[in-house]
Amino acid sequence: MCLSLCCYLQGHAQDKKKGLVWDEAKQVLFLGNSITYAGKYVAMTESLFLTSHPKHKPQFINLGLPSETLSGLSEPNHADGRFPRPCLFDRLDSVLSKINPEVVFVCYGMNDGIYLPLDAKRFEAYKTGVKLLHDQLKKKGVKHILWMTPPVHDDPKLRLNGYNKVLDRYAEWLLQYGHRHGWEVIDLHFPMKRYLEEHIQGDPAFKLAADGVHPGVLGHWLMAREIVRHLMPSLPVAASWEEQLANDPKLGKLYELVWKQQTLMKDAWLTYTGHKRPGLNKGRPLPEAQHEYQKIQRELQGEGF
Repeated sequence: MCLSLCCYLQGHAQDKKKGLVWDEAKQVLFLGNSITYAGKYVAMTESLFLTSHPKHKPQFINLGLPSETLSGLSEPNHADGRFPRPCLFDRLDSVLSKINPEVVFVCYGMNDGIYLPLDAKRFEAYKTGVKLLHDQLKKKGVKHILWMTPPVHDDPKLRLNGYNKVLDRYAEWLLQYGHRHGWEVIDLHFPMKRYLEEHIQGDPAFKLAADGVHPGVLGHWLMAREIVRHLMPSLPVAASWEEQLANDPKLGKLYELVWKQQTLMKDAWLTYTGHKRPGLNKGRPLPEAQHEYQKIQRELQGEGF
């Protein structure tokens, strides 16, 4: 029943907002944790956007931060005691003042239950973080916020009967709360869960994430595919990223250049906007990175994008 309700809510939200949110945007910001920082679904989404809208080139900015939460919670011995989980609100003001995006994609939840069984206080901390982020983004003048439910979690032993049950609840709540308040929510969680369930039936060893948390190429494609289906429903999408590349001869080179840009810029943006998470690469100075970004833009133009 819950899954049917979530599917209905997702479909209803899509019917409510068919227009592309980035038609007039100059900067499209992605906020999230290590899955967003990994960046493949961001680059896939940007690449497919460019195949449909080659004349409009907003800058897709990936500011995912590994380990981060909205809840402000952390395990007592996170990272073997080296540092607590960072919280988005420690850096949000700096991010929004230095970037001023028109469109923001948000993908949290995976870390917010800190990999423990469902608990009312932890759940409430996640809800509070979501609501606070919505209010702060609106206060800063963000025109479009696109919420995404957390990806699926695949416990090495319990599979979908472990921590994923917590994420089921978090995703259900976000879909329902977002619907009640007119938010735009893209469901990544339940499509990924259904995909995993179907493939486990044929192959019990099948995984989307080797460690249960961080998806590989296929998992990132399933995420990007749901975003594309939501925002560009007329764009054909394939079962796998490899098949998508095979169906469009120009997409491979396009993705290669977009990935090069994203890899260059994400560390530069994180260094420029600031964060408290130790152990990350220090990005190049932003003016220097932007200069290289423009070089790649010219390569994209040479490819017809």
